[in-house]
Amino acid sequence: WTIQQCIDYAKENNIQVNTLRLTTASDQQDLLLSKAAKDPNLSGTFSPSLTNSNINSLTGGVQAQSSVLNSYSVGSSVVLYNGGYLNNDIKQKNLLVQSSQFDVQAEENSIILQITQAYLSILLAKENIIYLQDVASTSQAQLDQGQIQYKAGSIAKVSMVQLEAQLATDKYNLVAAQNAERQNSLTLKQLLQLPSGYSINIVQPDTVIALTAVSSLDSAQNTALQQRPEVKSSQIATQVAQLDLLKARAGSKPTLTASGSLATGYSDVQTGNYIKQSDNNFYQRIGLTLSIPIFNNRVVKTNIEKSKIEIQQATLNLTNTTTILSQEVEQAYINVLSAQSQYEASVVQLDANKENYRIASEQLRLGAITTVVYLLQKNLYVQALQEYIQAKYNAVLT
Repeated sequence: WTIQQCIDYAKENNIQVNTLRLTTASDQQDLLLSKAAKDPNLSGTFSPSLTNSNINSLTGGVQAQSSVLNSYSVGSSVVLYNGGYLNNDIKQKNLLVQSSQFDVQAEENSIILQITQAYLSILLAKENIIYLQDVASTSQAQLDQGQIQYKAGSIAKVSMVQLEAQLATDKYNLVAAQNAERQNSLTLKQLLQLPSGYSINIVQPDTVIALTAVSSLDSAQNTALQQRPEVKSSQIATQVAQLDLLKARAGSKPTLTASGSLATGYSDVQTGNYIKQSDNNFYQRIGLTLSIPIFNNRVVKTNIEKSKIEIQQATLNLTNTTTILSQEVEQAYINVLSAQSQYEASVVQLDANKENYRIASEQLRLGAITTVVYLLQKNLYVQALQEYIQAKYNAVLT
């Protein structure tokens, strides 16, 4: 797996991301419903009935009789004016679709960051393993040489024990690095939500670039505030709240509705055949209905006041989002500068300790220094090596 394959796979298959995508799809359906509310409706009815009676409807006398009645009608209505409620509802639903899309982007960004961290942690562990394997091999060679020297009486037993202890320490560090690789691989696999039995292997790049150009803090903060999806989502939330206020105010305005219907019917009590009765009974109706709210138990006023509160809360949320983001960018900016400075210092430190370790190894071979002095230089080299690897990947990640 390359890091791009990991990211692409997570975007497509991550449960949290797909859950937010379903929310977006649901919001899109709400938008379509709001748009359709402006269109005329149309309904048809067919009402057949059979009536049994003991009263003659013509003479008033007692006479058992039954009658059949069929009626048909088609009706339609359309809202002509409702204080702008429908138009504002469409605008609001459209904004909610955009907001849910930004939520998807924010979750994708979070997943990308987590995957990048896990991926680089695996690379760090792998590189650490390579160096520690080399260190352990060197320790084994030093021990083999020490055993020859001990048998020849050139070194004391305490020096032999120190070499053996150092080899054990190096092997322990190697095992710890291997365990770290397995744990980080498990973390990456869990982030990708792969089956538990799946064995994941990542591609190691030829080079890892630790130092990159860093823009100014103001530029980084401005870019984040303009592009980050969580800021755009908070901005939309304030617009949604403002449209809620307009919709609430529409409740105090009149509503004008146009309606029309066509109807006819047939009864066996009336004279004439089915076609003639349908023609005689056919009627058409068209009309306007004006509904004026007069008293509604404070429902509209309460909705208006609550909408104003929602606007204030959305504004506070936006301020909080931008403040937190600016602080996070500033902290990240400091972390980048610190990580790059640490990396540059670790390179110098590693070069110096590597040369000292090389000299100490040669001196030990010639018997010019004690084992204690040699092991001290070796431990300084191993420590510098691990700090270099850690600093390099910290610089990459930040």
